[in-house]
Amino acid sequence: MDGAQTPAKVRTEIKDRIGVITLNDPATLNAAGIDLMDGLRAAFDAFVADDNVRAIVITGEGRGFCSGANLSGGGSRITQDRNGPNQSLLQVYNPFVSAVRKSPKPLVAAVNGVAAGVGASLALICDLCVAAESAYFLQAFRRIGLVPDGGATYLLPRLVGKARAMELTLLGEKLPARTALEWGMINRCVPDADLMPTAMALAAQLADGPISLGYTRNLIWASMDAAWHEQVESEAYVQGDASRTEDAREGIMAFVQKRPAEFKGR
Repeated sequence: MDGAQTPAKVRTEIKDRIGVITLNDPATLNAAGIDLMDGLRAAFDAFVADDNVRAIVITGEGRGFCSGANLSGGGSRITQDRNGPNQSLLQVYNPFVSAVRKSPKPLVAAVNGVAAGVGASLALICDLCVAAESAYFLQAFRRIGLVPDGGATYLLPRLVGKARAMELTLLGEKLPARTALEWGMINRCVPDADLMPTAMALAAQLADGPISLGYTRNLIWASMDAAWHEQVESEAYVQGDASRTEDAREGIMAFVQKRPAEFKGR
C-alpha cells in the first residue's frame, strides 16, 4: 500500500494479524492534510477488507501523533463554498471518523507526542487509546477562531463529561496524557519506550479474540445514542449473529472441554 512515486504520508505493515498504520509526515508532526487523510482512509479500508488482519493500530512517526489539520494547505483538493458547511469535513474527515465508528474490527491508538485538533479525534475515535507519558491532547481551535471538529464535540462530553469538555475546548489548554488517564479519556499512560509494545500487546489480545469483539465494540458505540429498550433489543439480535459464528462454536466447545479456545476470526 505504500506509494512508489511520492513519499508516502501513511505507512502500513502487518504484524501477527495486526494491521499497523503509521502517519508518516514527521516534518509537520503528521498534520492531517487531505493527502494524508486519503492515505489513512485507503490503509484503513484495506485492513478492514483483509481477512488476515484482526485488529488495527494507528500511531504517528516522529515526535507527534497528529498536530491537527494542515492549515498550510496540505495538498487540499477540496473547493470550499463561500457560504455553507466546510466541505473538507463533509467529504473527507467526517466520512473517515464515521467509518472507524462502524468498523468491524477493533482499533488501538498509540499516541506519541501531540494529538491536537482533529488529531485528538483520530486518537479518541479508536476503541482503546494508549499514550506515552510525554504525549498530550490539545483542542487548539479557540486560538485560530474555529470550532472543534472530527467528532470532538460528540466524543469529549461522553468521555470526560460536560464540565471538562467545556474546559478543554473553551480554554484550549494542553491536557497531559497522565491527566487524560485520570479523567477517563484514555486507557493507558506508559513510559515513552513502552508505547508501541503496550499498544501492540493490547492489539494482540484483540487479534487473538473472536469475531464477536467487532460486534461488541459496535454495540458499545451504538449505546452512546440508544434508549434502553433499543439497546437490549440490539444485544439480542447481535447475540444471535454471534452465536452462529465458528468462533462461538469453538468457544463453547473449549469451555465444555476445559481448554483454551483457538479463535479464527470468523
